[in-house]
Amino acid sequence: MARLRIERTACPRPALVLTDTPRPDCPDCGGDGGTAYDHGDPETGEYAGTEWESCTCWNQQRCWVLLPLPRRRWRPRRHPDPWAANGYSDEPPF
Repeated sequence: MARLRIERTACPRPALVLTDTPRPDCPDCGGDGGTAYDHGDPETGEYAGTEWESCTCWNQQRCWVLLPLPRRRWRPRRHPDPWAANGYSDEPPF
């Protein structure tokens, strides 16, 4: 049974991809795709991070590009707003 979904990805370039999902009835991970383990620093006992162990029911590298998307580039405005001077209108409110 296929467990596929459509996602948007940005690496290595923007695209819509068809990707695998974890098995919802997996007895090992409960459909989460893996197990997270919190661990602490042995010296201080403080929280030191979370390790993720992927489940065998899910292959994260399994995906197919459906549609490459154009890259959005930020472009500054070339012309100032004609209705505002220094960002504020000098016209009366009527």
